[in-house]
Amino acid sequence: MQKTALLQGKHEVNPSNIKEALQQATEIEIATIPVYLYTYYSINRVPDQTSIQNELEAMLLKKGMTQQDAEEKALALSARIMVISNKAGALILSVVIEEMLHMSLASNVKQALVGDPELVGKSPSVWPAYLPGHEPPFPINRSKLSLDQLYTFLQIESPKPLLGKDDKPTALPYVTIGEFYQLIEDCITRDFSNPQCYHTDRPQLIPGRAYYAQNDIDTVYYNKYHKPKFENAADSGDLVHVVDQVSALKALETIVTQGEGSKGGNTLNPDGSVNCAGIKPGDYDDKAHEELAHFDKFNQLYCQLQALQEEFKGLFGDDFDVGQYFIYNVPDNPSTSDYPETVQKVSTLTNAVYSYLYVMTQACYRADANTQYEIFMFGIHKSMMWILGSLCSMMPSFKYIGHDGREYEAAPTFEEYTFSAASTPKAQIIQLFNEAVAVYDGVAYLKERIEDLPNVPLEGYLEKTEQALMA
Repeated sequence: MQKTALLQGKHEVNPSNIKEALQQATEIEIATIPVYLYTYYSINRVPDQTSIQNELEAMLLKKGMTQQDAEEKALALSARIMVISNKAGALILSVVIEEMLHMSLASNVKQALVGDPELVGKSPSVWPAYLPGHEPPFPINRSKLSLDQLYTFLQIESPKPLLGKDDKPTALPYVTIGEFYQLIEDCITRDFSNPQCYHTDRPQLIPGRAYYAQNDIDTVYYNKYHKPKFENAADSGDLVHVVDQVSALKALETIVTQGEGSKGGNTLNPDGSVNCAGIKPGDYDDKAHEELAHFDKFNQLYCQLQALQEEFKGLFGDDFDVGQYFIYNVPDNPSTSDYPETVQKVSTLTNAVYSYLYVMTQACYRADANTQYEIFMFGIHKSMMWILGSLCSMMPSFKYIGHDGREYEAAPTFEEYTFSAASTPKAQIIQLFNEAVAVYDGVAYLKERIEDLPNVPLEGYLEKTEQALMA
């Protein structure tokens, strides 16, 4: 990940460093995206309920249950597994969608005030990774769904400071993301009240053009009564066209309210543990109280998963892992180079498509309205919802032996692919697709969709990247 200019020891955002602070805000949001996506794709949202039910029934019969009791108990337990697997996936993806929104909102504010949001080359390149400037620092990993991973999510979204302290900050230090955004809001309130400070002629991602949709088919889950529930509410937040002080503050407020909430929800216990015993209804980010803030979503999911694990261990022993039924056995922080050659080809293609999202999003801030619409609607929506989703879902079908001698299922690594200046990114993606389909024809059906992607050039940021590397 390219580093922003350091702001060591400065606990105030002011006109002299607001450009760096807004870039840091964008990179905080970008750092969470591969973490949440990796965990999302570790979940099998549609496990085989009949197979699970039969296996559980057999184990319950061995424990001495009657046939009828074993059948009823196995059915109830398998239904709980089906619900939590589907709900966990919908919940985590709903947060990913809002993190993409937050990246765009922070970029809109930067574009209006100082210009040039930088999104390419900002995804973490070393794992474990760390949120830029967070005190205390804590590792974030690409890991499968677990209580430990959900605890990391709670640390990311925590509305209260975490235990510990970082004595060597490498960016503008803050103790919660909400506090960091408050520093920026204070600066805008104090120093940017004049409408002439806002460059309304610069392209932004604005509402009313269908660029942002709160939900898609993958953010819905079905409860035990088979009733659908979307995780994101329609009025929880949207893109904001930043044209003045009021709209700038609204954009930043949306980010904080969706993440931490409005300070009325749950928090970690004073000792840093998760509060499940006294969990409150939660903090909402919409007027109708249909959608919880990110922290409360993760808090609720943590407690539900913990309760399910405890119930299964009570029945089948402390070594029993209920996750075997709906969580893929993917490794922590894999690299494409860890995989066999066939899997490497598919993984590299996946990373290139993932990286192209940032190329296209950044290009939207340098495009006219018509070109921007084409890039976003036919590029970002198509690559994210169709191409990237298909490739990521495909990865766990590959099994391989890791360096530790154990068998794993592969996972999308979300490594940022470095495009060459010799040809366009789209041309390179097509070449990577051809290489992947040559060794695995399971990706062949994506050919037409990949060829339909808009052709967005590298010009406009490649030169800046080269200058930064030479500095």
